[in-house]
Amino acid sequence: MSLARVAVVSGFIWAAWQLPLIAFGGYNAGTSTWYAVLCFTISVVALSLPMAWLRLRSGSVWPVALLHASHNLYVQGFFDRVTVDTGSTRWLTGEFGAALAVTIGVTAWLFWRVRQAVPVPRNASASGS
Repeated sequence: MSLARVAVVSGFIWAAWQLPLIAFGGYNAGTSTWYAVLCFTISVVALSLPMAWLRLRSGSVWPVALLHASHNLYVQGFFDRVTVDTGSTRWLTGEFGAALAVTIGVTAWLFWRVRQAVPVPRNASASGS
């Protein structure tokens, strides 16, 4: 399976896993449910490309786990706390905002453009895990 297909499939699975919490569990920033689902899905599917690349290139899930934990730490634990609410803030910032979706989308596009620039290490290509 190609890198793009792995990323898109795993991204949609990841988004679907979170969907019940967003829709019914109050896990959003106070925006409408459709908006939170849309922005979150875009962010998750886009972030899946760097994560899939990192997993396949490293041969390990640990760098991806650290990326996921770092993302949650900085978005939820730092940036959400230092952002001043101006009324429209929740529509732009945080895990369910358009700014994060666009930023991660640009990051995914950059990863897509340079995906072949970094060679696969021998031990990562030979390992089955």
